[in-house]
Amino acid sequence: MLARPTAGVVRPAAEPLFSFGVIADVQYADIPDGRSFLGVPRYYRHSLAVLRRAVQSWNASPNVRFCLNFGDIVDGLCPKHLSLHTIRAVTREMPSPPGRAYYDFSPCPRWRFVVLDAYDFSAVGRPRGHPVSAAARRFLAARNPNRDKNSPAGLAGEDRRFVAFNGGVGDAQLRWLDAVLRGAARRGERVVVCSHLPVCPAAASPTGLMWNYGEVMDVVRRHEGCVVAWLAGHDHKGGYAADEWGVHHRTLEAALECPPGTDAFGRVEVYTDRLRLVGTGRMPSTEMMFSSSSSEIAASSA
Repeated sequence: MLARPTAGVVRPAAEPLFSFGVIADVQYADIPDGRSFLGVPRYYRHSLAVLRRAVQSWNASPNVRFCLNFGDIVDGLCPKHLSLHTIRAVTREMPSPPGRAYYDFSPCPRWRFVVLDAYDFSAVGRPRGHPVSAAARRFLAARNPNRDKNSPAGLAGEDRRFVAFNGGVGDAQLRWLDAVLRGAARRGERVVVCSHLPVCPAAASPTGLMWNYGEVMDVVRRHEGCVVAWLAGHDHKGGYAADEWGVHHRTLEAALECPPGTDAFGRVEVYTDRLRLVGTGRMPSTEMMFSSSSSEIAASSA
């Protein structure tokens, strides 16, 4: 059973160092409402209204420095050039930076954000004849016997993640992540990792997990105390868990599944001792206190 985010009143505190906006799985398309393969309602046109209200909320918050979209901003059922044009008219600036799809940035001293490409190794997003696509299809064929590789039928437990709508982090990106975390630990920085796919089984459904989440978390654990949170989307119902290494895993609820008149977005307030997700609508608020090890990492460079 997934741990659920805690909501309600939290203790008073000083002003946050900074804040940032979060939203996941808008999956806008100019088509009638529909349902997922599990039968969950999807509100394709209304999701744009959710995004518009999110942008208005972030712009009205003086301490919000940037916003993070956690992927699936347009749906595969709508031509992407039409959907992206509409989305960018609302957000003004939400395209990915040029070059590779993984990067890091530091919005203020002692803090670093790492954005991963969870489809670095995947069967989608590239021409069928691309070497990575071919290798990913072989990877799936060895783990998923179904003719439809988007189906987890017959797969048990965490093996249900071996479906075509998921992906993984490649070797080069893993080495890059290791180097970024090594540098962050040396500088005494706290790190927030962001990716479309979650990596904690306690914070997401098995069918939503990254293919090689274990390998990725092995890299994180080499630098224990450095990473304080992992934020993700993809698993539309959301979830929360703190692992034994002190990393808070927060999977964000999908904007796509908000009925008209409801919302799912938030802002994350950053303090010296915690993160506080202030959620709106179907995205519950979540308080994420840092462990003593992450505090020691930060204090060691003071």
